[in-house]
Amino acid sequence: MSLVNGLPAHVLLVHVVVVLVPLTALALVAGALWPSAARRLGLLLPVLAFVALVSVPLTTEAGDWLERHVENDALVRRHAELGDGLLPWALGLFVLAALVWWAARRGAAETGSGQGGGLRWSALPVRIVVAVLSVAVAAGAVVDVYRVGDSGAKAAWHDAYSKTAHGDTDGS
Repeated sequence: MSLVNGLPAHVLLVHVVVVLVPLTALALVAGALWPSAARRLGLLLPVLAFVALVSVPLTTEAGDWLERHVENDALVRRHAELGDGLLPWALGLFVLAALVWWAARRGAAETGSGQGGGLRWSALPVRIVVAVLSVAVAAGAVVDVYRVGDSGAKAAWHDAYSKTAHGDTDGS
C-alpha cells in the first residue's frame, strides 16, 4: 500500500497505530489488574490487540515506501529506525491480551464449576506476574509510540514552517 486518495498511506495509517496501541495498552492493564474488567472486555481485548499488531507492519511498510520517495535525511532515517522497533511491543501486547482474555475466561469457568486443585490462573501469584508483565509491556509500547511519533513529527516539520507569521494575522 503506497497511496490512498493521492496521499501517502503512511500519513493516514500512522493514526491507526497512534490510537490503537495506547488504547490496547490501557485495556490490557485494566484487564490484567482487574479480572472483572477483563471479563467485561471479553473478546474485544485480544481483537483490539490483534488489529493494533497488524496495523504496525502495514504502517511501517507504507513508511518504507514513503522513505524512498522523500529526500534522504537523518531525521527520516532515525524515524524509520525507531518505527521498526515498535513491532515487538505490539506483539507483546497481543500475546498478553490473549493470555489475560484466556485467563479471565478460564477463571470464570473455574469459579462457576467449583474446580479446585492445581495451579489456578486466578491465583494471586499468577495474577501478579501477568499484571507486572502487562504494565511493563504497555508502558514500553506507549513510550515507543511516543518516541516514534515525535521523531516522525520532527522529520516532517523541521523545515516546513516559519516561527513568525506571514501576512495578515487578524483575519481581515
